[in-house]
Amino acid sequence: MGEIKEEISIIESIIWGALEEVMDPEIPMLSVVDLGIIPEIEVFDDAFIKIYMTPTFSGCPAIHVIQTDIRNKVLEKLPDFAVEVKVDFERTWNSNLISDKGREALKNFELAPPKKYTGELDMDTIADAACPICGSHNTTMQSPFGPTLCRAIHYCNDCKQSFQQFKPL
Repeated sequence: MGEIKEEISIIESIIWGALEEVMDPEIPMLSVVDLGIIPEIEVFDDAFIKIYMTPTFSGCPAIHVIQTDIRNKVLEKLPDFAVEVKVDFERTWNSNLISDKGREALKNFELAPPKKYTGELDMDTIADAACPICGSHNTTMQSPFGPTLCRAIHYCNDCKQSFQQFKPL
């Protein structure tokens, strides 16, 4: 029994490593692991893997692309397994699940990372964004609606640049 658990542990490590290589198609330096959309994986001893994926938005246009990328990357590392990527709408994703590494990747992409929050999310939390270019908090939200549902448009009053924020959700 211990040998099977050890083997499953090794397989899980390989899967998590593969998932680190699957990038969000809209933010290509942010992995699905750092985005926090993989809440669980299951490895069954009959060579079957089930990966749960919680999308950032239920209507995210990248859901199917990410699903396919996850499946292909895991099969590349573990070709003898069957892989199912289940889109999980039962669990709710929120921006607090983005890892510190993921927040840094967003900033390097010049996309303001969402602030971590507790309790209820309000407009003040969404409106408060540090400029990813110069770091200033002297910013103004221009629109809560950006090019995708998960982004807002802001303007930095110090460096005079507009930027996008990954909205806290």
